[in-house]
Amino acid sequence: MNAKNPLKLLQIALPVPFRHYFHYLLPENDGGEHWQVGARVKVPFGSRELIGIFMAFAEQSDVPTDKLKCATQLLDYNSLISNDILELCLWASEYYHHPIGEVLINSLPILLRQGKSADVHQEKYWFLTLQEQQSSLKFTPRQREVVDFIKRHPEGVCANQFKLAGMSKAIIHALNKKGVIGVRLGDENPSINDGNKQSLQLNEAQAHAVSAIKAASDHFQTFLLDGVTGSGKTEVYLQVIQHVLNEQKQVLVLVPEIGLTPQTIQRFRERFSVPVIALHSNLSKKERLNAWRRAHSGKAKIIIGTRSAVFTSLPQIGLIVVDEEHDLSFKQQDNFRYHARDVAIMRAYFKKIPIVLGSATPALETLHKAKQGKFTHLILPNRAGAAVLPEFFVLDIRNKQLEEGLSQSILDEIRQHVQRGEQVMLFLNRRGFAPVLMCHACGWMAVCTRCDMRMTYHKRTQRLHCHHCDSQTKMFVQCRACDAKELQPVGLGTERLEHVLQKNFPDYSIARIDRDTTQRKGSMEALLESIHSGKHHILIGTQMLAKGHHFPNVTLVTIVDADGGFFSADFRALERMGQLVLQVAGRAGRVEKKGKVMIQTHHPDHPLLHQLFHVSYQQFATMILQERLATALPPYSYFALFRAEAHQIKHAMDFLLEVKKLFHSVGKELQLLGPLPAPMPRKAGRYRVQLLLQATQRPVLQSFLKEWLPEIEKMKMKRRVRWSLDVDPVEMY
Repeated sequence: MNAKNPLKLLQIALPVPFRHYFHYLLPENDGGEHWQVGARVKVPFGSRELIGIFMAFAEQSDVPTDKLKCATQLLDYNSLISNDILELCLWASEYYHHPIGEVLINSLPILLRQGKSADVHQEKYWFLTLQEQQSSLKFTPRQREVVDFIKRHPEGVCANQFKLAGMSKAIIHALNKKGVIGVRLGDENPSINDGNKQSLQLNEAQAHAVSAIKAASDHFQTFLLDGVTGSGKTEVYLQVIQHVLNEQKQVLVLVPEIGLTPQTIQRFRERFSVPVIALHSNLSKKERLNAWRRAHSGKAKIIIGTRSAVFTSLPQIGLIVVDEEHDLSFKQQDNFRYHARDVAIMRAYFKKIPIVLGSATPALETLHKAKQGKFTHLILPNRAGAAVLPEFFVLDIRNKQLEEGLSQSILDEIRQHVQRGEQVMLFLNRRGFAPVLMCHACGWMAVCTRCDMRMTYHKRTQRLHCHHCDSQTKMFVQCRACDAKELQPVGLGTERLEHVLQKNFPDYSIARIDRDTTQRKGSMEALLESIHSGKHHILIGTQMLAKGHHFPNVTLVTIVDADGGFFSADFRALERMGQLVLQVAGRAGRVEKKGKVMIQTHHPDHPLLHQLFHVSYQQFATMILQERLATALPPYSYFALFRAEAHQIKHAMDFLLEVKKLFHSVGKELQLLGPLPAPMPRKAGRYRVQLLLQATQRPVLQSFLKEWLPEIEKMKMKRRVRWSLDVDPVEMY
C-alpha cells in the first residue's frame, strides 16, 4: 500500500454482473492527487484486466487489505463521466436494478470502454469542391455513385463511410486527382451549411406551445406535445431550440430510428448555423467517439441520437426533445433494460430543464400522466399550413376475392392516383415473401429448429429465414414430413406485395423499404432521396416507413391488413395497432393535395376502428384506458418481469419456482403471476419461462425488488439458467 495514504483505497465500478463496488489499492508510486470521480481506471480482475470507473476513495473494505490488488493504471486525469451523468446512471441502476458498473461504462463510446485514449483524433473527411459543381466533367457510373454519396453528406465523408458503402479507394483517388473532391483533417465532421433557412409562420396552437415551453426554460417541466400527423410539431421544436441556442445552451433530440436521423439532421442543419451531430449505432467506433467528444466538450450544440444518446455528456444542456415518444424503440430489450424516454425525463428533472415529448399517438402511460396533471398537455389539433387531414375508408374484405391480399378496390384506387402523377404508399408490417411455407399434401409447415416459430420464405434469396433468432436455411425442395414436392408459400409479406404490384403496374417504379432493402449503410438515405425526387410511384414498407417521414406527393395510403392487433395475447396490442395505423395514415396528404387512407379489414364494425378513424385518437385511447382501469393493467398498476432461459425447460421453471418461494411476505399490494412459459416458449434454442410481479404502487414494487434481489443472486440454481429482470416491460415475448 502507498506509504503516503495507508488507508486510501480506491472504490471502483466494474462492468460485471455484480451490484456492488470493488476495492483496490493505489498503483505503486501514486499519491492519489490526480484521481477524479468519473475517470477510467484499468484494474486486474481474475485472470484478465478490466476498464472500470473511479467512484470514490474509501478508508476500509470488507476484504482484508493484504488480499487487495493494486490498480494497474489511471487512464484519465479528467473525469469522462460528469456529475449529472453520474447522478443519472446511479438513479437508472437503482430503478432498473442493474449493476452500476455496467450502466456507467455503457454511457461511454465503445473505444473508451476498451481503454483507448480520450484525446482528440484527427481524421480525413472528403468533400465536393467547387470544380465539381461548375465543371462539365463526365463520370463513370461508379464515380457518379461516389459523387452523389458525398452530396448526401455535405458535412464530409470519412474513409470508413466509403468502406461501408462498398466504394473503392481507387475511385476516390481518381476523383481527388481530377479536383472533384478534396480532403480536410479534423476531429469532427465539418458543417458547411449556413443554417439560414427561415422559420415558418406558426398557427395559434403552435404559437401557444412555443410560448409555454420557452417560459419553462429555467426549471424542470415535462410537456406532452400532442399533435396530429403533419401538425407542425417539428417547427415547434425548432423555434424552441432557437431560444435555447440563444442562451448558449445545448439541445438533445432523441429519435426512435436510425432511418429518421439523416433527414432530421438535414432539417436542423438547414435551420441552424451551429454544429449538429448524430449519435447512433450505424456510426463507426471512431465516428461515435469523435461525436461524443464534441458533445462532451460543448462544441456540438445540437445532438440528435437514438436511444443510447440519452446518456451523452452535455455540459450546457438546456432542453431535451423526445420525438415519437410512444415508439417501442426507446425501450432497450436486452442486458440493461432501460426506457430512454423515462431516463430522459429523469435527466431533465436532475438538471432542472424542460423536456418535450412529441407524438401524434402518445403512449397511454404518457397520456395518463397528462390527464393527471403531471405533464403539461399541449395539443396541436390541425395540420399546419394548407394541409388537411386525410379521408378514411374502411374496406370490408369478407367474402371478397383478393389478389395476393389486395382487393380490386385498392388496385383501382392505386391506378387512379399514379396516373395523376401522385405517389401511393402500401403498408404491411411483415417482410419477406410469405410468413409460412406449407405442404399442400399433408399440411406440414416449415418451423425454425431453434424457435417455436414458423420460418419466413424470402423469394429473392430463395431462403427460409427466422425473424426471431436470425437463423437461415436454403429453400426446401420437398416436404420434410411426407416428401411431397407440393410446398406452397402461404400469407403475404412485403416482397410478395411488391411482386403482385409489379405485375399490375409494370410501367410504374416501385420502392420497397424494409430491413431487407436497407441493410447497406446509406441505402435508407438513397431510397428516401429517390422517393422525394419522384423516381418511385408506389412505395411499400413496414413500420420503418411509418415513423416521421414527410412525403409531400403521397396522396393515397393503403393499410393492407389492419386486423393484427385485435386478437393478440398482448394487452398492449390494440394500443400499438392504433398508433401504427394512424402513423402510417399520417403520411397521406401532408401538403396541399388531399389525402386518402384505405384500410382493409375483416372486422369493419369493430368499435375501436370507429373511434380511431371517425372520432379521434384521444377517444380511442380513452376507451382503452377505461379497459385498463377495469382490469388493473398499466398505467394503473406496475410490472416487473423475471425471465429465465435454459436448454431444458425444467431448469428455467425450477429456478423461477424457487424465486417465487423467496417471496413469502407478499401482501395484497403485490401479486405474483406464474411462472409460466413465455408467449414464445423457445427462442434461439433456449426455453423461456416468466414470472410477473404486479403492484398497485410503484414504491411497493421497487422496495420489494431491492429487498429480495440480493437473495436471488445467492441462489445456486441460477448457474443453470440465464435470468434477467425487466422493470416496466413493454414486450412480454
